[in-house]
Amino acid sequence: MIRFEQVTKRYPDGTTAVDDLSFEVAEGELVTLVGPSGCGKTTTMMMVNRLVEPTAGRVLVDGHDIAGVDPVALRRKIGYVIQQVGLFPHRTVLDNTATVPALLGWKKTAARARAAELLELVGLDPAVHGSRYPAQLSGGQRQRVGVARALAADPPVLLMDEPFGAVDPVVRERLQNEFLALQATVRKTVLLVTHDIEEAVRMGDRMAVYGQGRIEQFDTPATVLASPATPYVADFVGGDRALKRLAVTPVTAEDLDPLPDDAPAPVPGAAPGPAPRSVPLGGTLKDALALLLQDDSGHLTVTGADGRPLGTLTPAGVHRALRRADA
Repeated sequence: MIRFEQVTKRYPDGTTAVDDLSFEVAEGELVTLVGPSGCGKTTTMMMVNRLVEPTAGRVLVDGHDIAGVDPVALRRKIGYVIQQVGLFPHRTVLDNTATVPALLGWKKTAARARAAELLELVGLDPAVHGSRYPAQLSGGQRQRVGVARALAADPPVLLMDEPFGAVDPVVRERLQNEFLALQATVRKTVLLVTHDIEEAVRMGDRMAVYGQGRIEQFDTPATVLASPATPYVADFVGGDRALKRLAVTPVTAEDLDPLPDDAPAPVPGAAPGPAPRSVPLGGTLKDALALLLQDDSGHLTVTGADGRPLGTLTPAGVHRALRRADA
């Protein structure tokens, strides 16, 4: 869907922001671009909608060289979400969300209906929030409106520049979860720029780790954390990369110990008691370990899709799972 072919961006003062960059993003894939400030990741993203023009090389979207596409028409077909959100302060939430469909010539009723649909999709009731103005919203709510506006014209490509960086850590994690759930539904081709390695690992199907103007490694988060390609990448992802891998390693059946013999059998019609600590099969080791650390029993029940217990996970099982991921 997005392809960079030997792309370089060099400014008149001689600064090279991006040097001979080649990579491809598949349709429906979410790729995170991560690296320190000034490494070229935002420049890379902005070349996709021609806010920055390359000095050399080609950028292709859906097989077409975008150098031959009118930039205004191109931008109206690419969603764009930035950290500062960029909502129009004098327009209501509903009208902000309907901006791109209106620019594309949609009738006002159709544009507003689409805006209301998208607001509901990002968890904002249009009847409650649609008539409000950006200043009347929280930071997290404004960010949701920004995502809804970017999706309003149903663009195939979505560019996100530090989209959750302006909110506190609790809201940020909630927004990340909500966007991942949304992406599972809409399956856009996404480039997400971040300087936060935790966010890059958590959000990306694949991640590009930037050095100075170059990609040092481009692979799945699990592979980058398990096998850094260079000393630079190893240093950037941190000495605690084994802990970070917990967030991208699922619990599988082979990690489990048998259920204890004294495990109580479910009793039909019994009054509900306190829910035992459990995680679903396929959940992350990070979530499992967090629960294990809160429990004195030393084990955690793992359930199947039907909610029935399949086995238990212990600290030794977590260790086995990481060794399995290494292999």
